[in-house]
Amino acid sequence: MSNTTLKTPIKVAILGAKGYPYVYGGYDTLVKELGERLVKKGVEVRVYCHKALFDEKPQVVNGIRLHYIPAIETKSLTQLTHSFISMMHACLSDVDVIFVVNSGNGPFGILSKIFRKPTAINVDGLEWLRPKWRGLGSRYFRFASRLATKFYDEVVTDSDEMHRIYLEMFNAESTVIAYGANPANHSNPVLLEKWNLVPHDYFLIVGRLIPDNNADLILGGFLKSKTKRKLVIVGDVPFEDEFANKLKNIKDERVLFTGYVTDSEELKSLYNLSYAYFHGHEYGGTNPAMLKALGYGCAILALDTIFNREMLQDGKHGLFFQKDFDAVTECIHHVEEMPEKMEDLRKTARSGLTARYNWDNVTENYLKLFLELKGSKKLGRSKR
Repeated sequence: MSNTTLKTPIKVAILGAKGYPYVYGGYDTLVKELGERLVKKGVEVRVYCHKALFDEKPQVVNGIRLHYIPAIETKSLTQLTHSFISMMHACLSDVDVIFVVNSGNGPFGILSKIFRKPTAINVDGLEWLRPKWRGLGSRYFRFASRLATKFYDEVVTDSDEMHRIYLEMFNAESTVIAYGANPANHSNPVLLEKWNLVPHDYFLIVGRLIPDNNADLILGGFLKSKTKRKLVIVGDVPFEDEFANKLKNIKDERVLFTGYVTDSEELKSLYNLSYAYFHGHEYGGTNPAMLKALGYGCAILALDTIFNREMLQDGKHGLFFQKDFDAVTECIHHVEEMPEKMEDLRKTARSGLTARYNWDNVTENYLKLFLELKGSKKLGRSKR
C-alpha cells in the first residue's frame, strides 16, 4: 500500500479509550499503535486520557499531545462522563477531525454535529449482546450504536461480518478497517520458569474474566478432560467481580491464574510456547488477543463464531469448538492426539496475518479516512 503524503497539516483528536500510553485493552492498543504512526506521518495527534488512571501527567509523550479529563468515577458512569467531557473539549478546540472509539459513545456524536466537527467512530463489537450488559445496559448499547450511525460522519467496523451486521440491523454503511498485529518470531523459554511452566505443556487463555469471553466454558471443559497439561489463564478484571472470583476460586493443580501479565516479553513467551491457545471471545469483530495469537505463532482453538471464522479463514489457521463443556473436553482430547497438526498450525499461524492486519496498512487507511473527512468539511458537506 502506498504511503499518503500530507500536503497540509491535519489535527486529529482521539477519545473514548483510557488514554496513552496506558494499554489495557483493544481500544488502548489501537490508540497507541495508530497514534504513534500518525505522528510519524506528520499528523498532530491529541489523545484524551482518564485523569484518575495517571499518576504522572506529561503533556506530550512520543509526540502525542495528551489531555487529562476527569469523570464521575463509578462503574457505570466513568466512561460516559469522561467521553462527554472529552467530546465537548474536542469540539471547542481547533482539531480538524475527531476519532471516537466505542459504540457506547454514539449519542455524543450530536455534539460534533452541533459544532460542525468531522467525526468517525470505531464501533467495535456487539456490545448489546454481552452478558455483562443485561437489561438497561443492553438496551442502551443498542440505542447508542444506532445513534452512532446517525450522528457520526463515518462509522468504522473492524471486520466484514461486523460491516454486514451494521448494514442489516441499522441500514448503515461503514468503512472496514481491522486492528493490527506485531508478529514476533522469537520467545524465551526461561521466562516460563516464573510460573514453573514447560514449553508446549500447557493450554492458554488470554483475556478479561468476563462472561462473554467464555473462560468459564473453557475451564469447565478442561476440568472434565483427562489431560495432564496445565491450563494457564492470563487476565483478570480491574474491579471486584462475582464471576471472576468464582473462576479464581476453582482449585485444581492443573489450573494456573497469572493475573495480568504486563511484561511484553513474558506475554509473548506464554503465547508462543503454549501447546494451544483457547479463544472464547464471542461478540467482537477483529479481536486483538486472537491477532496476538496469530502473530506469536500459536495453534488456535476458537469458539465457533462468524467473527472467529473470518479471522481464521474458515479453519485454515485454527480449529473450532462449539459452546458446550463436552465440546471443549472433546477438543482437548482430540488435539492431544495430533501433535503434528498442532505443530503445523504453529508454523503457519503468522501467515494468517494478511495485509489488513498490518498496523502500517491500518494507519494508512485511517489517515486516508481522516483526510477525506477534513476535505468534506472544507467543501461544506457532511459525509453522512
